[in-house]
Parts: sequence; C-alpha cells; structure tokens
Amino acid sequence: MLLFDALSPGPRTVRMYLLEKNLVLQTREIDVFAGENRQHPFLGYNPAGQLPTLKLDSGICISESVAIVEYLEELQPDPVLIGSTPEERAITRQWLRRVEFNITEFIHNAYHYAEGIDRFKTRIPVAAEAASGLKAVAQDRIAWLDSMMGNGAFLVPDRFTVADIWLYVWLDFGTSVGQPFDRTLPNITPWFDRIAARPSATGSLHPKSQGVGVRG
Repeated sequence: MLLFDALSPGPRTVRMYLLEKNLVLQTREIDVFAGENRQHPFLGYNPAGQLPTLKLDSGICISESVAIVEYLEELQPDPVLIGSTPEERAITRQWLRRVEFNITEFIHNAYHYAEGIDRFKTRIPVAAEAASGLKAVAQDRIAWLDSMMGNGAFLVPDRFTVADIWLYVWLDFGTSVGQPFDRTLPNITPWFDRIAARPSATGSLHPKSQGVGVRG
C-alpha cells in the first residue's frame, strides 16, 4: 500500500491513527501548498484532488480520512480504535459524526474563506463574507459538544477512539489558524490537554508545520 500524505489536518488524522496502531505504511508526500494535489499525476489517483489517499496493492485508491481509517481498522483491529462490537462501533461513529458535521466542517470552511483565502480562491468557490459566521458556529458547537461529553477521559468515556483523534487534530489546527477554542470550557479543555500529551499527537505533526504556521 502507498499513502499519499501532506501537511494538512486530514492527513494528520491518519498519521496519528497509524502511530496509535503501530502501523507503518510507505508514503509519498504531496505539496498541497504548491497545488500539487490539483495536478496530474496525483489527480489520476484521486480526481477530487484531496489528501490523504491510500493506493492499495490492487491499484484501487481510497480517499477521505475516515474511510481510510475504517479500512485499516478492518485489516488490523488491534488495538481497537473504533470498537470490538456493533454497539461499540456505533457509539464511536456517533461521536465522530457529531464532531465532523458540527465542528470540523465549519472550522475547515472558515479557514478557506478567511486566513486561507489567498491559497484557495483560485481552486474552490470562496465566500469571505461567510467566514465570521462559520467561525461563530464552530465555537458554539464546540461548547455544545463540551456540554454533552461529561468529564470522562475520552469522547467515548471509557476508551480512546478515532473520534478523539479527529477532534484533537482539528482543534489543534483551528488554534493555529485564528480559531482557538474557549479554554475555559470545563470538559474539552482537560480532554484536549490529555490527548495532546499522547506521543502520537506530537509524532503526527508534520515537520513543516511551524514553517507555514498551520498545524497539520
């Protein structure tokens, strides 16, 4: 297998997952800041031009971070990061969807329309006038999530899962692009610090992150 990797939060979620699983894949770096992902030959692997992408030995390519993680989890279920039973997997996916649809999509698009607009305005439709509203929604939904998660160690209270990886990476990214979360929130704040202390959190950060000012 070959993993197409990049300095971006989506690819970082896969890198953090791989570290937690002690999995090593062959990787190829794609320079998203130079727009290499929007050009051939990469578009031949993923016509959507997005990272990460996993090329299987069969030649089939899988894109979208969550789909890649789900695929790898089926190949190597231990240590378990989604769930050992249908109920556990459903609960993990429940939290993952809450984070994806209510928080990270708003953080992501707000970055496209504000701090990242010069980079993205020639690649995708952008709406600068929407940025402040998207940021406000993301912050509101972070507080909403805080109110539901309680004071357990993880989003799924008794076990670390891919939902924790996803939320941590995107909150860390948001902090680096002008969207820090409210550090007075009583549950997410200690949760974030707890996840940040895991070796995979530091190990998954792209070495060029500091140079470009984006934690991905």
